[in-house]
Amino acid sequence: MSNERRQTSNTAARVLLVDDEPDILELLELALLRMGLEVDRADGVHAALDCLKHNDYDLCLTDMRMQDGEGLDIVRHITAQNLDLPIAVITAHGNMESAITALKAGAFDYLSKPVSLDQLRALVKSAIHVPKPAPGKTEQSSDERGLLGHAPAMQKVRDLIGRVARSQAPVHICGESGSGKELAARLIVEQSPRREQTFVPVNCGAIPENLMESEFFGYRKGAFTGAEQDRDGFFQAANGGTLFLDEVADLPLAMQVKLLRAIQEKKVRKVGATQEEAVDVRIISATHNDLAQRVQEGKFRQDLYYRLNVINLTMPPLRELRDDIPEIAQRLLLRLRGDSTVTFAPDALSTLGAYAFPGNVRELENIIERALALCDGVAIHVDDLQLTPSEDETTGTALAADGAVPLPDYLDQVERNEILKALGRTRFNRTAAARMLGVTFRTLRYRMERLGIKGADKDEG
Repeated sequence: MSNERRQTSNTAARVLLVDDEPDILELLELALLRMGLEVDRADGVHAALDCLKHNDYDLCLTDMRMQDGEGLDIVRHITAQNLDLPIAVITAHGNMESAITALKAGAFDYLSKPVSLDQLRALVKSAIHVPKPAPGKTEQSSDERGLLGHAPAMQKVRDLIGRVARSQAPVHICGESGSGKELAARLIVEQSPRREQTFVPVNCGAIPENLMESEFFGYRKGAFTGAEQDRDGFFQAANGGTLFLDEVADLPLAMQVKLLRAIQEKKVRKVGATQEEAVDVRIISATHNDLAQRVQEGKFRQDLYYRLNVINLTMPPLRELRDDIPEIAQRLLLRLRGDSTVTFAPDALSTLGAYAFPGNVRELENIIERALALCDGVAIHVDDLQLTPSEDETTGTALAADGAVPLPDYLDQVERNEILKALGRTRFNRTAAARMLGVTFRTLRYRMERLGIKGADKDEG
C-alpha cells in the first residue's frame, strides 16, 4: 500500500525503526506504539534496505552509526530511489556535523541522544503530516503568491522551494535587498507540514543588542527592572512552527553563541529562569550580505554559519530576469491598481525592461505605485515612472563626472536620483521624504520643481 493510500485510510501510520542496539529499539518502539503507530524493526542497514524493498512506510527513524554501515547510507538510498518517505537520523549528543551531513543528503530531521520523548513526538507529528503536493501545483502556487518569472534562475528557485519544504532542515536564503527573500521563506512554510503553525519573522538588525536575549528567549518576572510578568520570546512564539531570521548577519557575536546553542539543543532558557524548556522550531534565515565573507572577516561564527546554511537558496536579482520584467510589471499593476483600469503604455514597458532595478522587485513595486499616483488615470507613460535618465542600463550606477557630462548637469542628476529614491521609499510622501533627506518640506518642493520631478505641485495627503 502506498504512502498516499495509507494517509487516506483508517490504518495507523507505519514507521521503520533502524538500530543495532536491541535496548534502544525496544524503547523507541514502545514510545511509537503508544502514539498509535505501527512499527517495523531493523537491526542494521542491510535489514533496513530489505524492509524498504518490500514495504511502504510513512517514516523511517535510523541510528547514525551501526556495525554494518551508517544511517547516512539509508538516507542516500531513499533519496536516490526517489522514495516518498521522510527519514530522520539519531546522532550522538553534540555531534552536529553528522546531523548536518544527513540533512544535506536529504534527511527530514534529526534527534540527539538521549532521545527526548517530547522531541520524538514533535518530529513524528511533523513527518506523518508531510503534505504531498499534486504534480504541477508548486509553480502555480508560487506564481499566485508573487514569485514570478520563467527564467531558469527563478524556475530553479521554485523547484528548490518545493523540495526543501518537506524537510525540517534549516534553510538560508541569500540575495540582494528587495529580491523576495521573505516571500520565498513564506512559500517554503506554505508547502510544509508546519503550514498551519505560527510563522514568526524577525529582523535581526532592528533589535537593540541589550534586548536581544530577552526578545529571542523571553524572560521571567523580576529578571530585570521592568520585567513585571513572565513573557515568551520569539522561540516560544514560534514553537511548533517556523522562525524566520531576516538579516541574520547583523546579529552580534555574543548573541550568535546563544542562538547556536538554542538551535543545536532545541532548548531555550528564559532570562531569569533556572530551567531550559524544549522548543520545536524550524529555522529559516536570510541576509543580503555574503555570510561566508563575514565568517572570513571574523564577524560571523563559522559553526553557526554551517548550522544555518544546511540548504542554500539564492534569490536572483531582477536584472537577471530581464525578459520577465514586462510580465512581472503587469502582474504587479493588476494587484496595485485596485478598481481602476490603468494600463502600461508600450514605451513604459519597454523602459522598465531596460532598467537595472538596483532595488529589485521591491523597487519595481514602488515605481508602479508611484506611477499610478502620477499618471492621467488611463495609462502609465515613461514620464510617470520617474526613472533617472542617467542610470546606466546595465549596472544601475550613475555616470561619472569624467568630462562627458558638465558638472552642473551631473550634480543635478545625482540630486534627482537621491530625491527619487527617498520618494520611492516613502511611497511619494514628500513630508517623510524631506525628513529622510534632512531638508525642509519647502526646500524639497522647490528642488522637485527645479528638477522637473512631477508631483511637486500636489497637496500633501
